[in-house]
Amino acid sequence: MTVDVLFPYYGDVDFMKQAVHSVLGQTNPDWRLIVVDDGYPDDSIPGWFASLNDDRITYMRNEKNLGANGNYTKALTFVENELVTVMGADDVMLPNYIDWFISAAERNPNAKIFQPGCVVIDENNALSNTLVEKTKAYYRPKTTTELSGEDLAVSILRGDWLYFPSLGWRAETIVGLGFREGLNVVQDMALVLDVAMSGGSLYYDEAVAFMYRRHKASDSSWRALEGTRFDEERTYFQTIAGEMQARGWNKAAKVARLHFSSRMHAATLLPKAAMAKKWNGVKNLATHLVK
Repeated sequence: MTVDVLFPYYGDVDFMKQAVHSVLGQTNPDWRLIVVDDGYPDDSIPGWFASLNDDRITYMRNEKNLGANGNYTKALTFVENELVTVMGADDVMLPNYIDWFISAAERNPNAKIFQPGCVVIDENNALSNTLVEKTKAYYRPKTTTELSGEDLAVSILRGDWLYFPSLGWRAETIVGLGFREGLNVVQDMALVLDVAMSGGSLYYDEAVAFMYRRHKASDSSWRALEGTRFDEERTYFQTIAGEMQARGWNKAAKVARLHFSSRMHAATLLPKAAMAKKWNGVKNLATHLVK
């Protein structure tokens, strides 16, 4: 069973190369790597991919920058096989990832999303255990399990414990639903909740198969300190609360309106924003605490 590895790319070249080599290093060679370069300004990149000389790799470069949401959406149009993962361009697959994904999909035929155990690393490839990781660990299930319906929605809305670039998907699910337009920060959470509302389940396995990178230069970290990411989060939580309420998922709607972990995340960033004299960030973060 072949796995389509989608690879929307824009960012650090060295991290990207490490990520690609981690795919090449899989113990199971049955994969396709589809790289969609969103116009990163480095003319050496096309030649580097050509030098790999591997017909399992398809590289393409956008003439116009589409942004995160647009590039992820474009990547979905190249899916050909039943299993898909959308890998981060600075993350690392452990050698067992493809084997793990295929096995998990075969053993759990009703699951639509698959989350392996993850190790978190920083920009220096050292193990990382930030407050975000500790929070995710708090909300994450304590054992291998399968979640669906409102239980899945409540679990994710309380605290998004998933590592999106590590998720495996059934193609019919991720292609069929797609990413909500206009979302760049919470598009991953939104897609998982759309799966929950469509009747799909998520399988979580404690077995470690992926290394997720968290570093200061990441797009999500920059947006967090500026506070701009929380504008998008707040709007989305309001929207999804209404959708959950309409389905009769009252508990999930209440959790979405409260979005406690999101508020607390903003609270932890306030001192950093102040020390960096990012006054717009301070204002945005403070606003998120009370709205």
